Amino acid sequence: MAWDFSTEPEFQEKLDWMREFVRAEIWPLETIVGELDQAALDRIYAPLQRRVKEQGLWAAHLEPELGGQGFGQLKLGLMHEILGTSPFAPGAFGCQAPDSGNSEILALAGTPEQKDRWLHPLLAGDLRSAFSMTEPDTPGSDPTQLRTRATRDGEDWVIDGHKWFSSNGSIADFLIVMAVTNPDVSPYKGMSMFLVPTDTPGVIIERNIGLLGEPLGEGMHALIHYDDARVPSDALLGGEGQAFVIAQTRLGGGRVHHAMRTVGSCSRAFDMMCERVLSRETQGSLLAEKQSVQNYIADSYAQIEQFRLFVLYTAWLIDQNTTAGTRKEIAAVKVLTAQVLHDVVYRAMHVHGALGVSNEMPFGGLWMQVPVMGIVDGPTEVHKATVARQVLKDYRPAPGLWPTQHLPGRIEAAKAKFAEQLETEVGNL
Repeated sequence: MAWDFSTEPEFQEKLDWMREFVRAEIWPLETIVGELDQAALDRIYAPLQRRVKEQGLWAAHLEPELGGQGFGQLKLGLMHEILGTSPFAPGAFGCQAPDSGNSEILALAGTPEQKDRWLHPLLAGDLRSAFSMTEPDTPGSDPTQLRTRATRDGEDWVIDGHKWFSSNGSIADFLIVMAVTNPDVSPYKGMSMFLVPTDTPGVIIERNIGLLGEPLGEGMHALIHYDDARVPSDALLGGEGQAFVIAQTRLGGGRVHHAMRTVGSCSRAFDMMCERVLSRETQGSLLAEKQSVQNYIADSYAQIEQFRLFVLYTAWLIDQNTTAGTRKEIAAVKVLTAQVLHDVVYRAMHVHGALGVSNEMPFGGLWMQVPVMGIVDGPTEVHKATVARQVLKDYRPAPGLWPTQHLPGRIEAAKAKFAEQLETEVGNL
């Protein structure tokens, strides 16, 4: 099957506009964002978001009837490569997590009434959302062990449980909560999703949890206690027992977007590394003339290009088939994401010397993302196991004592194949 990652001229113009817009308008924001509260940040974003909407690039992951472009994963991947050069770029394009993923879930599984109440205001920027799945006392890599329960009580559902790392939970207007609704069936068929306003009695935002690089308690990843939180029957999102299927449907594309944003982050670090080695002189020559530094450049270039092409290929496969048919590639992409980011950022940071580990450069934030990328959307080890299982499905044990590709088996096969042509000489092989 032939594959082609080239872009038509009209879309390439959009990518070119995005690249210049992010560089000119978003990158400068990085230097002052730590001094801004949310209200000030919203005021800065508002005119930027208007310009993005004028270009027809707002929430491009959604279908046109929802204000998006209906772009496939390949085009979205190319866009996210540009957005990945700054952590503040997705917010200007209506595709920041977790709102982007939640809007996809609502678009996929929401009723017309749910879309009117939650999705359309979310896309307009009037509401914020959070996805509440991971729990303190069960492994996030195995959602079949979730303990949060939702039980029927008349026409209502009552939710009880504990969640954490609910990104944006403390500032969200509503939560999408995964809970067990039928513990007597397969876990994959016993979980459901619920739309829960954060002001619902019994929804207790206990505190925020900061990730690496964030001040303790000042992150945006909420620890939430659901204590007899009561929601009406129309809060059920999708059919009862459909939570796992809905979540998996959007995770594949989300992992590709993570990976392509990582390509953008690596490319920015690579650019800074190349600029540095061509301008910094030590021990009588430029850094660019040192063989070890040349190795850094060559290795980083090769890794980024290989990774980029593999991610684009995976995005193309998703567009051609279904997410279920690309599990191996999606998992492999996720495995590579943290490793490539680690290698390229370390080299770029290292050639900058003391400047590289200072707050004058953006490497600190990129470096903190390395272990985070190895955990979010499933830890690396789980995805490696998925890759191995999917690869081995295409193999069967060879018959006989010696598999045909092992030397003794090949000798016997060769003798049998050429016995007639070589007659008596075959015994001397």
